[in-house]
Amino acid sequence: MGGILAYLLFGEVNIGRRRATRRRSVIEGMPDLFAAGPADEANLVAKVPERYAHLFRVGQSVSRMGPVGGNAASLLADSNAAIDAMVADIDAARHHVHLLFYIWLPDRNGCRVVEAVQRAARRGVQCRVMADDLALREAGVQVAALFPIGNPLLRPFTGRIDLRTHRKIVVIDGRVTHCGSQNCADPEFRIKARYAPWVDVMLRFEGPVAAQNQRLFTSDWTSQVGEDLDGLLRQPVAVPRPGISAQVIGTGPTVRYSAMPELFESLMYNARRELVITTPYYVPDESMQTALCAAAYRGVHTTIVFPARNDSWIVAAASRSYYAELLAAGVKVYEYQGGLLHAKSLTLDGEVTLIGSANINRRSFDLNYENNILFYDAALTVEVRQRQQQYVAGSRRVHADEVAAWPMARRLWKNPLRCWGRCSSSRQPDALLRGAGGDTLKGEARGNIGDLCADRCVAGTRSRHKRTMSGSR
Repeated sequence: MGGILAYLLFGEVNIGRRRATRRRSVIEGMPDLFAAGPADEANLVAKVPERYAHLFRVGQSVSRMGPVGGNAASLLADSNAAIDAMVADIDAARHHVHLLFYIWLPDRNGCRVVEAVQRAARRGVQCRVMADDLALREAGVQVAALFPIGNPLLRPFTGRIDLRTHRKIVVIDGRVTHCGSQNCADPEFRIKARYAPWVDVMLRFEGPVAAQNQRLFTSDWTSQVGEDLDGLLRQPVAVPRPGISAQVIGTGPTVRYSAMPELFESLMYNARRELVITTPYYVPDESMQTALCAAAYRGVHTTIVFPARNDSWIVAAASRSYYAELLAAGVKVYEYQGGLLHAKSLTLDGEVTLIGSANINRRSFDLNYENNILFYDAALTVEVRQRQQQYVAGSRRVHADEVAAWPMARRLWKNPLRCWGRCSSSRQPDALLRGAGGDTLKGEARGNIGDLCADRCVAGTRSRHKRTMSGSR
């Protein structure tokens, strides 16, 4: 009986036939981006060297969106600076504000974004807000829940309960977008304050790549709400100058199976000089581990940085079970000491960067809806590489003799945890909007997000809540 129950809950990657059909219909019916043509089409053309062109073709095979030129981008200094930039962009919005976050907390930063959205709505800007299982209605702001749980006893019959959207998308007026690892929350992340600060990386883009993130947001919004936003996708995009070549890649359980690991592995196998990765959760499949080791074996300077303290002890132990193989191949392994390193980044040969929401674990590969931006630009990649180097500087290097000296008992229990980690990283409980005191907000109790923030933001900064959860943030 237990086996049957486990299979119903977690046996198949299935969001439900109706949802899958609706989502597929929405995506297939979307108009082609840039069909109206920008003012200067020459600037829209991506300028990617042939040695990297196949990487962007992999991305295009996933999301049907090729790389586009004419983008400007900036690497934001830290989590608070990222929120500052979001709030400034929302305050400058003239037509619409589209936000999608996996987790949205009613803490200082969460409330600042809410207040900015409220201000935008009051001046007539169309605001649409989404979060995972968020079911709120704010006057003047359209709010939608992605993958609502409903009755957990009945949910297994309509789709897996643990399939979630892990995306973090901000689109302002179809011309500005933000992408990275940060949820809408303070770096103190009060529901898991013992691991704070949570260290994220976010980039702000301006240009046609924002229209690609708009398409990704629209696919989620229309699938869930039913509102037709095709008119926004048909609007011409101004590309006044040449710029960075970038591409949005959205993955998920209704996208081609193995799309995310294919992209990661393509990048790893393409490295010729240097490969640097940061990820909080590392539970790869065999081919991913092989690809990373192969980079080091062929002489590529390969570095990977993990957090020293992880919010999931199972995933942390599973990650460490791969250390011996990585170190034997010549991969430099570091553990960041200054908080929970939550940044998901990959830089390749100092010229190509992948940034976004996806971790290197089975949940991001098979179960989560993720969003990433792949770009070619040496100057911006150097900036991201410098940020990665800051993480390395704040880390402790792990050496092979240290791992070899682990007690036999530790090595033995890491082996089953390695197997369990692959399962647990695919079985994360639902990330619901939570009160600052840690309580899950359900049904009518969720009430008005503006009132919630007003009532709880100050008190919430003093409270802590412990909650065991494995997998992605």
